[in-house]
Amino acid sequence: MNFTALRLSYAQTGYFSRLVADYIAGDEKLTPFIKHPVSMDGIRQSIESRKQFNTNRELLVAALQQQYNNNPATEAVKGNIHRLSSPNTFTICTAHQPNIFTGPLYFLYKILHAAKLVDTFKKEMPQYDFVPVYYMGSEDADLDELNNITIQGNKLVWHTKQTGAVGRMKVDDELLKLIHVINGQIAVLPNGKELVQLFVDCYRKGKTIQQATFELVNILLGEFGVVVLIPDNTELKNAFKPIVKKELLEGFSHSLVEATAAELDKYYKVQASGREINLFYLIDDKRERIEKKNSQYTVESLQLSFSEAEILKELEEHPERFSPNVILRGVFQETILPNIAFIGGGGELAYWLELKNVFEAVQVPYPVLVLRNSFLLMNEAQKQKLDKLGFNVADLFKTELDLINQLVKKTSKNDLSLKNEIDALQKLYDQLKQKAEPVDKTLLPHIESLLSKAQKRVEELEKKLLHSEKGKYEAEQRQIQSLKQTLFPNNSLQERVENIAYFYGVYGKRLLNVLYENSLSLEQEFVVLSQ
Repeated sequence: MNFTALRLSYAQTGYFSRLVADYIAGDEKLTPFIKHPVSMDGIRQSIESRKQFNTNRELLVAALQQQYNNNPATEAVKGNIHRLSSPNTFTICTAHQPNIFTGPLYFLYKILHAAKLVDTFKKEMPQYDFVPVYYMGSEDADLDELNNITIQGNKLVWHTKQTGAVGRMKVDDELLKLIHVINGQIAVLPNGKELVQLFVDCYRKGKTIQQATFELVNILLGEFGVVVLIPDNTELKNAFKPIVKKELLEGFSHSLVEATAAELDKYYKVQASGREINLFYLIDDKRERIEKKNSQYTVESLQLSFSEAEILKELEEHPERFSPNVILRGVFQETILPNIAFIGGGGELAYWLELKNVFEAVQVPYPVLVLRNSFLLMNEAQKQKLDKLGFNVADLFKTELDLINQLVKKTSKNDLSLKNEIDALQKLYDQLKQKAEPVDKTLLPHIESLLSKAQKRVEELEKKLLHSEKGKYEAEQRQIQSLKQTLFPNNSLQERVENIAYFYGVYGKRLLNVLYENSLSLEQEFVVLSQ
């Protein structure tokens, strides 16, 4: 299974925001919003900053050992958990919700990126140890975002009546039905049954989604030393109590994020800036907003009300019932992990850039922010079709219209360009202006207007010539359309839509090694893998 890797800049793809492009380029507009640059120097700075913070390593290791207690861990994972006890060990973390069956492809890409960074940093700084961590956002309650996967364009949705944190939801009959549907789609592939059996083993009826995801990621990526952390844990939440208390009493995060967002908004469209209290109340199958009205803390949907003394007593006795939202989730993560770098997608980077002042307010180290790796996977047949059409891999990121226009202009025997004629028009009207200027200068704007109209008519004629010629290329148009729809489903990146199932069915677990081998470290470029 040989793949050829082509690296493109994120800007070249046209699928990433201006903020992402500027961040990668190190634009000085973003300097006030970051702590450390994306470089080895930035990593070293982050390590020195992290050394000044007292991470409760004993607590972390105990929580991880408990979570792995009934799950077979690879020697690499066992070793990494043990290393976390040492003050010279640091984590490289990525976070994601427990999407069913791993959700879109980039779920795995970002975790493998963490593993790749570990190897890179270890070679550069052998005096330290590094551990890749998948921090599971299991308290997320946005079921519509996590309850579906797409396999070869077919969207499969888990319909359940369960509510609250998705990680706490249970595998039910409706979810098991999806495994049967997946089996029907990929069982005929060389490695399809292997993956289906893995889903069957991990998603057993009555098991929580967070436990199923934990087991699935552990089996798929344990050989890379990836440590999975479920933060929905009483002991870990206990370490976060001082910050939760500060948020409850002061609502400190909202004003800080609001001010930062206002600064970012001068240059970019920014994310939401949170609420007055950026915490949820998490209990059983409910995760609901905590709001403060006058001197009372309320959870309206649960008809709960607390005085200040009562809410602090609740925090002291049940820290697990307090769940940070997107504004404070990162602070919780960086409180319990000895973390130096956080890997996220473009959307994650956008909201993390709003958070530096929040971290500083609670004196928690702010990590290096690394844009996650991105891949496009092309099989041999798709690559052959691309070659036959006369395009290169970079051309794929153009629109269907641009591709067919490029093809027609390149292969047509007719001269479809009217550039020479447009240039001739320019010369003609320049001559007219030279003649008119000595007579009456006020005629010059009129001549410019005539030129503009004439050019527009010729350009319209050129488009009509191209359109007429395109009619002779219907077969090629269908091939381009098919290629684009397969590789860019719904005009989106493959990694944002397609699940691993089909690709695993074709290539097996070896594909994960290919992705790891071709993962970049701090280069931050888009990689196309083609056979």
